[in-house]
Amino acid sequence: MRLAAIDIGSNAARLLISDVVPGTKANPEFIKMALIRVPLRLGFDVFDKGEISPGRTDKIIKTIKSYKYLLDVYEVKHLKACATSAMRDAVNSGDIIKKIKAETGIEIEIISGQEEASLIYENHIAENLDKDESYLYIDVGGGSTELTFFSDGKLVFKDSFDIGTIRLLKNQVMESQWDEMKEFIKTRTKGYHHVTAIGSGGNINKIFSLSKRKEGKPLSLELLRDYYKEFSTLSVPQRIALYHMREDRADVIVPALLIYINVMRWTDTEEIFVPKIGLADGLIHTLYEEVKLKDGNIKPFN
Repeated sequence: MRLAAIDIGSNAARLLISDVVPGTKANPEFIKMALIRVPLRLGFDVFDKGEISPGRTDKIIKTIKSYKYLLDVYEVKHLKACATSAMRDAVNSGDIIKKIKAETGIEIEIISGQEEASLIYENHIAENLDKDESYLYIDVGGGSTELTFFSDGKLVFKDSFDIGTIRLLKNQVMESQWDEMKEFIKTRTKGYHHVTAIGSGGNINKIFSLSKRKEGKPLSLELLRDYYKEFSTLSVPQRIALYHMREDRADVIVPALLIYINVMRWTDTEEIFVPKIGLADGLIHTLYEEVKLKDGNIKPFN
């Protein structure tokens, strides 16, 4: 079965196309066929002016149109499309969604921070890890950070905070917001045994790639601090040149590291696993369950 997901974030829009095939165990395997990322950077409009400019609106529509062509070429039968923090905050998001629907036939759903946290959890990465551990999903985006915590295989909490990389670049995160997140994390994780972090988002994936770690091996908090210190001394052009980053990654990677480091400090977490998951992956998993429930015993599409 071929499924697709569109995730319109505050920094970029992603299209993920996956094949779902029978696995060696009871669970199916999700095989990524294509992942396309377009740096729309909606947060730079929304977190400044409260709305998405005509220029970026035009880029959104062109991006979704191009995704539509790819969906047709890949013969995708089922699609789930969502937008997050920037579109949640934009006063003109409703009008943009109507235009997208009219010109492409694709319906975009604006999801809440809580829903976003739930979709990240849909990847079920921790199910393959030690059941006696406590795990904290940390998903850092341009407009918000989603946290999902569970212990002994049971969900404890999921929440979203308006602390994101673009908001930090724009100096739009107040000290009181950091304090609120810190108090929440410390209170809600108190009394649980050793916590291991699971990171998602483009920035932590880039750090993992730079670290040359083998797949499945965690990054240490100390290593994240080292990268934070190193990148903080460099300008954006220097980060681009020395670490071969795109500009839209080089400017947000420092605030992203700050968020990961703080969250890990507040949970006394020393390691973070980076399984290369994201919201789009969670959307695919959710879509699979919805289609399976609707169609019953599903066979792969030709």
